[in-house]
Parts: sequence; C-alpha cells; structure tokens
Amino acid sequence: MSSDRLTWLNELPPQAARQALLECCSAPGWAEDMAAGRPYASAAAAVTRSGAIVAALTDAELGEALAGHPRIGERSGPGHGTSRAARWSRQEQSGVEAGDRTISEALAEGNLDYERRFGHIYLVCASGRTGKELLAVLRARLQNDPDHEWQVVRTELQKITALRLQRLLADPAEPGDRAEVA
Repeated sequence: MSSDRLTWLNELPPQAARQALLECCSAPGWAEDMAAGRPYASAAAAVTRSGAIVAALTDAELGEALAGHPRIGERSGPGHGTSRAARWSRQEQSGVEAGDRTISEALAEGNLDYERRFGHIYLVCASGRTGKELLAVLRARLQNDPDHEWQVVRTELQKITALRLQRLLADPAEPGDRAEVA
C-alpha cells in the first residue's frame, strides 16, 4: 500500500472522499461512514473500519451495495463501464472462463435461480476463483435459508470491499485524483 495514497484519501475533501470510496462499495452510508472515520493511521485501520461498517449495514443499505455489482459471469452492470469499480470487477471475475460455454450458461441459469430464491444478486468474492468453483458455491448457497444467506452475502461484501479498499490505496493515482485535494 502506498502511504501517498493513504495520505491522499485522508486529505480529500469530504465529498471527494465519498466519491472515491463509492468505487469500493456503492452503499452511500458505507462511503459516508468511511469518509467520516478519516484520518486513517494505516490501510489496515481503514479495512478494519470498513468491515465494521459493512457488518452494521441495514438490509436496505446492503441492497444498495449489491446494486453496484454485476452478476457473476457478466462483465458489466449498473455503474460498470470504465470506472475503477468496473476494472476491479473484471479483475475479480477474471477466473470465470468466458470460453467455457457450459459453465457460462450454468452460471447464468444459477444466477436467475438465486435471484428468484433470495430476491437479490448472488454476491461472492470471486478473486482467484474459477467459474467452476463459483458455480459450485452458488449451487451450495441455494440450499441456505434466507436469513443465513443474507449473512453470507454480508461476509462476502466485507471481503470484496476490503480488497477494493486495498486496491484504492495501492493503485497509482488516476486523472483527477490529485486535483481533488485542495
């Protein structure tokens, strides 16, 4: 992690900090609480606070966070164009074999089954996992009761958000990053 990037985040004006943090998690309340918790002494301190905030998200806020993620096996979704979040999502899902039509079709069908059962997208920390692994996890999670599954989703969101926050603090500056510090 770059201490320059941590300093950058700590010194951003509140609105700019919220905007940068929304790349990590699209729940506005999470971004607000993370921005309000600055300055962070370390990236680890920011990740720890993130986990605590995700653990306390309301169901509605958790739904807002889910809205920022594409389905597993899809490369785009709401807010997923050329943004940092879109790039990270593509990296996270890079193990899903786009060329394996059988897995792709099974994931698409499984996503729909999951959404019918639970009323929201299947969220899983996909980093380092293959499409076959993600399909097996999806099928196993379809057996969960809704309350238990909601907790699994929260845990997966904590993992994804921690990875993205670490990336935000490690990524080289993007155009406009430095200019936002006034």
